[in-house]
Amino acid sequence: MHKHRKSRQISKELVVLRYLNARMTLLDQDWKNYFSLAKGFEGEVKFDQLTEKLESECIVINGLLLKVDNSFFQIDTVLIFQNTIYLIDVKNYEGDYEFQSKNLKHIKTDKIIKDPYIQLQRCETMFRQLLQELGFQFNVESHLIYINPEFTMYQAPQNPSVIFPTQINRFMQTLNKVPSKLNSGHEKLADLLISMDVGEYPFAAKPDYDYESLKKGIVDPSGHGFMVAVNDMKLKCCKCRFEETVESAVKRSVEEFKILFPERRVTTTEIYNWCKVVRSRRAITRILKKHFRLCGKGRFSYFV
Repeated sequence: MHKHRKSRQISKELVVLRYLNARMTLLDQDWKNYFSLAKGFEGEVKFDQLTEKLESECIVINGLLLKVDNSFFQIDTVLIFQNTIYLIDVKNYEGDYEFQSKNLKHIKTDKIIKDPYIQLQRCETMFRQLLQELGFQFNVESHLIYINPEFTMYQAPQNPSVIFPTQINRFMQTLNKVPSKLNSGHEKLADLLISMDVGEYPFAAKPDYDYESLKKGIVDPSGHGFMVAVNDMKLKCCKCRFEETVESAVKRSVEEFKILFPERRVTTTEIYNWCKVVRSRRAITRILKKHFRLCGKGRFSYFV
């Protein structure tokens, strides 16, 4: 059976944009970036659901950002079989595109996207180099998967490495038929790759925002809308009707506050003002004391 060795992490960049989108109007470029990251992540998660069902013996690593000779490259999914490693890049594009020599053109909007297959080939070259440096010998195959059933590409060249929505089931069946027996060498390689994961691009663009201009309150976990109080113990989302305990919501809001404002101290007053919807300051203090460590004394105390 397959083994999942690394779960998919949502990037900090996407987390920040999701938080900000609920609390302010994003600039056009930030909104486009948010939409594209969210769409991409949704596609990757969809593919994860397919690899969950793999019955062949392989190791699945979800999401790696690696570095070779000062260059970064990202792989959505790595599948380690006995003799072959598959590198998978998942695209969640939607709509009708036309293939041009190095680009894809959206037929309705004329928007141009660089052909992701070119990027994938670069990743494959760098991955082979990395394997060589680590002293491993494997066949490496890379595949670009267009996962969205609403995607069509006209004039697409025949390329067995590119998998269209109608071919995904067959591709997964092919993977299931790969004869494979894993040993400790495969485990060692998987551990090495995971230990080399950089996590986040060090130079991701940061949107511009400040504390004063953000709308205060508790946003529901999916970012749909703000929570309102049902009673002293319970909140619900005014848009999607999601319900949550005050304790869980405050704890979430503290994590959000820490990510958006790492330079500000977590105090009862800060969190009371940030959450806005919780009527009792004492409830906030109680929740903070339960889940975080108190530092300092009196009005200079804060939580970590």
